Amino acid sequence: MDDTDEGLMRRIQKGDHQAFSLLVRRHSARFYGLSWRLLGNEAEAEDVVQDAFVKLWAQPDLFKVDAGARFTTWFYRVVSNMATDRLRGRKRWAAPESMDMLPDQAKRSDQVLEETEIQEMLEQAIRNLPERQRLALTLCFYEGLSIREASVVMDAGEKAIESLLMRAKAGLRTELAKGGLIGPREERHERTA
Repeated sequence: MDDTDEGLMRRIQKGDHQAFSLLVRRHSARFYGLSWRLLGNEAEAEDVVQDAFVKLWAQPDLFKVDAGARFTTWFYRVVSNMATDRLRGRKRWAAPESMDMLPDQAKRSDQVLEETEIQEMLEQAIRNLPERQRLALTLCFYEGLSIREASVVMDAGEKAIESLLMRAKAGLRTELAKGGLIGPREERHERTA
């Protein structure tokens, strides 16, 4: 039996509940990570992923199995669009939740606190990026997609994705310099490099 994502989608299009369950178990964590990075809120991220899978079950023919696209690339687009729609619907940003960091038992409490603060500053700097820069950064660096795959998800050219990534990195350097995580000298060096 074909247990590739695309094979599972063929079975789902025929109403196979087991195939759907396998696909959800296989990819929930991956798409939750994407959604959380875009939204910065655990409950909303879970809702988006759940809604995306419900939509997939209700309308499995939206994915064209024989079109040659990978399921994950297509579903990244679905989830990122749903998360973006949710962001646009917000009246204002709520205080973001921090990803749980499991402290290393050997570390001192002050080291754990410092690492947590640095992580929170980095996450906030990412959330402060413009929407498309944040999405490109999330897809390429956190989700591990290639520039080509990200261009398909975002419906943009590869050069546009590269440009978004360059601007995102520059924006992060600026934000991190403001927060004192990197010094102004490091920021200047990075800009000229």
